[in-house]
Amino acid sequence: MTTSCNSMRPQEGRPGEPAAAPGSPSAPAQQAAEQGAPPPDPPAPAGPPGAAPPPGGAAGRATAEAIAASARAFLDGLDGEARGRALLAFQGREREDWHYVPRRRAGLALGDMDGGERSAAHVLLRAGLSPEGYRKLEGVLLLEGILGGIEGNPAFRDPGLYHLALFGQPGPRDPWGFRFEGHHLSLNFTSAGGGVATTPAFLGANPAEVPSGPRKGLRVLAAEEDLGRAFLASLTPAQRQRAVIAPAAPPDLVTEASRRAALPGFDGLPAAEMTPAQRAALVRLLEVYARNFPADVADGHLDRIARAGVDRLHFAWAGSAAPKQSHYYRIHGPTHLIEYDNRGGDHIHTVFRDLQDDFGDSLLARHLQEGHGAPGRGR
Repeated sequence: MTTSCNSMRPQEGRPGEPAAAPGSPSAPAQQAAEQGAPPPDPPAPAGPPGAAPPPGGAAGRATAEAIAASARAFLDGLDGEARGRALLAFQGREREDWHYVPRRRAGLALGDMDGGERSAAHVLLRAGLSPEGYRKLEGVLLLEGILGGIEGNPAFRDPGLYHLALFGQPGPRDPWGFRFEGHHLSLNFTSAGGGVATTPAFLGANPAEVPSGPRKGLRVLAAEEDLGRAFLASLTPAQRQRAVIAPAAPPDLVTEASRRAALPGFDGLPAAEMTPAQRAALVRLLEVYARNFPADVADGHLDRIARAGVDRLHFAWAGSAAPKQSHYYRIHGPTHLIEYDNRGGDHIHTVFRDLQDDFGDSLLARHLQEGHGAPGRGR
């Protein structure tokens, strides 16, 4: 059961929210001749030893009910051919074959939907996200069109090429899930037994700041960048020496699009060596990622982090501390991992990973332990 997160959140004011991105555009779909998806990593046992267990089925129950109802409404509005593309088997490797680069994708593309179908798809996306998370999603789609103009290749950078795929029949108890994915976006939801898992969750932004045109100055992932850099600036020289793990940022997220976000150890500055004000700032940065989801889901993530111990979180930085330069940070604890990478200072990748429950690993295990059978392979 989700409990209060007051043990994590000090009684201090929160920084202002980033500017809201404008509404989601749509465009005709164009079939990109991208390379096929590489095979995903094999599943592995979820979560490091000693980590706090995931919450029970009550965590995220309201969101689980909302996404199931919205998914059923979306499917009910599709004809046979579109339904066949959108609805896939729950079992198999496709559900876990995620990525954030342009490539061929399973599911039904936004550009292949009519207006009513697109509206129903966005109702489902709103149900799975907080208002702030949905604004970021809209912003990612908007940036794709802007990037197409900057690169002079609007057919390749097409906001209509984002795909919605449902895995299994949406319902209150049996396992099912959905993925909404395209360039710089991968949202993965798994539901079973009245609960919901919401990771991996990837959001990217290119450009990080729109340089010109009607949207000049738009920064879709402003809080992720600004609060991360502000946190680094709050450290003492001795703390910064612990936190900075490399002089140069990596070329991408360290865990990339792995099936399991495994790192060899905990690098950087442990929260146990931070002041109370610094720990409060670290939690505020972490909340920027967790609160992309509805309150019942976000509170479940934050409660587990608190029960595992905020002092066990580690903050690591690589690259420059100056704006517009390549930099990277991560927050790594027993239950969750956040990675942020900014290549060239204007191309952001972020990911929120649940080390125990990506793709519903723990959620599905509990579902089986409670006496339910394995999910069916059919549609």
